[in-house]
Amino acid sequence: MPLAIWVLGFAIFVIGTSEFLLAGLLEPMARDLHVTVPTAGLLISAYAVGMVVGAPVLAMATLRWPRRRALLLFLVVFAAAHVVGALTPGYGVLFASRLVGAVACAGFFGVATVAAIELVPAGRRAQALAIVIGGITVATVFGVPAGTFIGQHLGWRAAFWAVAALAVPAFAGVAFTLRSTRAAVTSVPRVRDELRSMRRPALWVAYGTTALSFSSMMATFGYLGPLLTGPGGLGERWVPPVLALFGVGSLIGITIGGRVADAHPFATLYTGLGGVAVTSAAIALTASHPVAVVVLVFLMGVAGMATNPAVNVRVQATAGATRTLAGASVTSAFNVGNTIAPWLGGLVVSAGFGYASVPWVGVAMAVAALGTVAWASALDHRRPDTATPPAPGTALEPAALVTD
Repeated sequence: MPLAIWVLGFAIFVIGTSEFLLAGLLEPMARDLHVTVPTAGLLISAYAVGMVVGAPVLAMATLRWPRRRALLLFLVVFAAAHVVGALTPGYGVLFASRLVGAVACAGFFGVATVAAIELVPAGRRAQALAIVIGGITVATVFGVPAGTFIGQHLGWRAAFWAVAALAVPAFAGVAFTLRSTRAAVTSVPRVRDELRSMRRPALWVAYGTTALSFSSMMATFGYLGPLLTGPGGLGERWVPPVLALFGVGSLIGITIGGRVADAHPFATLYTGLGGVAVTSAAIALTASHPVAVVVLVFLMGVAGMATNPAVNVRVQATAGATRTLAGASVTSAFNVGNTIAPWLGGLVVSAGFGYASVPWVGVAMAVAALGTVAWASALDHRRPDTATPPAPGTALEPAALVTD
């Protein structure tokens, strides 16, 4: 893999740390800002909204820019937003800074995934995407716990400063390793062509798979803490290690998915989503047996994240050469799934079914995702010339490698 792929993965690690950081710092932030915990929780919602909107909008705004220039700008805005957030004494400015930081984060994520597939041959795209997107998984294992520790001992503002500081080596790495990549394929990219590519039904089916596959896993993960301490009977001190174990499983899963998704995208999706459905159902049935739940959580992480490179490969294969907007919109689809999952889980809990019933939401969404995969497979057989991904080892579409 080119060094640039690993640098992009590190940058995504920094961004992912920021995205999930607030989950462990809501109470001290609420106290310091003199707001309620639910009000502080809106900072997480602001980030999600920024991610959904920012990726496609910024991908279009920077369509004709060199990838390097766009990525560097997004990192500067991202770091500046965290500096402002660390310095502000009020909730309103912090809310705005989180929104701006999320938009920059989404823009970076969208452009980074497109840049990654342009740096490697077609047969290694899933592996490259697994490394880049794997930065999010590494963030959940190391970055978020470390940021939470810093926030708990030095104050939440120190955690914001730490994220801003990590953006500096990410900026330097992108500046030195992406000096020759440009947002061009065989001609000057046009907004009209990018929008026209979004008309393809198969592309929206792929987005549906993306959102549902992520939701199927996040439905259980979002309520894993109360599930473990409630029906599972574990003490709160066990929750962080179990979350870390889920992260380890996710890292293994995305690595496996990256190895096999290029050659077998549909088989990867069927296997991974089937695994999520089975493990989610097993968690629901064994919720009062903590040892079983812990093992199943690990396996769910493996199965769920194995689908991640495959859904990205499906989108890129369906989009064809005009992939900037289509690729960036994957970020929006993931965050739509990240929004839907806890909302549906909350409805189940509010209805009085208890935390042990939440994994059944994951089962339903995994089954729905399997339906979209079958739909995509049918579309592939109808139009193999436009929907089938390139065979492993084939050459990448001609790309202009122009010095910025």
